Amino acid sequence: MSFQVNTHFVQQYSTNVQLLLQQKGSKLRNAVTVGSYTGKAAKAVEQVGAVNAVKRTARHGDTPLISTPADARWVFPTDYEWADLIDDQDKLRMLIDPQSSYAQNGAYALGRAMDDEIIAAMFADSKTGENGSTNTSFLSANQVAVGYGASGATGLNIAKLREAKRILMAGEVDVDNEQLFAVITAQQHDDLLSEAQAISLDYNTRPVLVDGRITAFMGFNFIHCERLTADASTYRRVPVFAKSGLHLGMWNDINTMVSERADKGYATQVYVKGTFGATRTEEKKIVEIKCAE
Repeated sequence: MSFQVNTHFVQQYSTNVQLLLQQKGSKLRNAVTVGSYTGKAAKAVEQVGAVNAVKRTARHGDTPLISTPADARWVFPTDYEWADLIDDQDKLRMLIDPQSSYAQNGAYALGRAMDDEIIAAMFADSKTGENGSTNTSFLSANQVAVGYGASGATGLNIAKLREAKRILMAGEVDVDNEQLFAVITAQQHDDLLSEAQAISLDYNTRPVLVDGRITAFMGFNFIHCERLTADASTYRRVPVFAKSGLHLGMWNDINTMVSERADKGYATQVYVKGTFGATRTEEKKIVEIKCAE
């Protein structure tokens, strides 16, 4: 039961409920691939490795048999839920019915949990193999050091973005056809605002700033999210990735149910649940930029 609901009791003639500042749902769901699954685990993608052709050196020679590397990337579900109660006596003291606001608040919480699953999958071990029992680590070669291009630890800058783009291209990521994303916090956005190459028309064919915000630059679409984690040295781990490099598995999308609870004095229960998980699909499709704050 919410013991804070009495803060909505009518004191004056106010009929509005204001949701406090928060990330309103998932910001990363549309930046990754999404699939629907059932069961205790699922193959997010079947992986077929690159092969090399061989020269034909003799007439009527034997047909060469070249083994094609194959692997699988797995995704595992995690259950999330949220609930709160609204007593009938509370409704009598309020000019509003808070059910819809509570349901929306719960859905926002589930959306943020979805982003946390995606963020955790970016640099964690991924499950591969026939049964998903093999751990595949993030590539250390796909990290841009916190002091890259400088004599000390720095925030996000053009040099780091250029290096991230170089790493993706060197890994054969199809930057011409793939959607590329960079997730940044407010601090990294502010770092870029101090970079002349990012905001000046002298370096760009079209304006980069839109209403004072950098939404796209160097082929990257920027997503603002304050939920990015930091490493042991408190450097922010900024991900730059191709959309196909991360996968969100949906077992049960966000569902909201409102019902009476006879065991709680017939209070109204607002319940929200969802089951989902995320994984990296390929190591070379994501780069970590370490940023000082």
